[in-house]
Amino acid sequence: MPEPTYLTPEGHEKLKAELAELKGPRREELAKRLRSAIQMGDLSENADYHKAKEDQGFLEGRIQEIEFLLRNAVIIEKNSNHDVVSVGSHVTIQEGNYDPETYHVVGAKEADPRNGRISNESPIGRAVMDHKVGDIVEAETPGGKIKFKIVKIE
Repeated sequence: MPEPTYLTPEGHEKLKAELAELKGPRREELAKRLRSAIQMGDLSENADYHKAKEDQGFLEGRIQEIEFLLRNAVIIEKNSNHDVVSVGSHVTIQEGNYDPETYHVVGAKEADPRNGRISNESPIGRAVMDHKVGDIVEAETPGGKIKFKIVKIE
């Protein structure tokens, strides 16, 4: 059985909207491009036709990927258990004397570290999972080992 894909309700809706766009307007647009290119004749040297076929391959691949993700999605519910960090938690950590930082632990498909959304599969995400407020945890990051304290879980 494939690994589940953790998605927030917003991420789930975003994927459903993208899928509808790809299966509707995008597919129609590509079909028009293909018909137009075919009408030009000689497909062996028709760059428009080859580009449209390539684009069609990418489009259909993305549709399959999204359908797979949605089929295997586990929707992250609002976390009412603030005792331990889990997917969906907002966790505030503090490394040494640095300012505390708050992260939303999400699934890999929604991770956006610059915007405070870290994957449960990332080094820091893995390190904080199942830990409590007050725990000191260690993460092996690309920049080396870091130790930090879990200050708050929401």
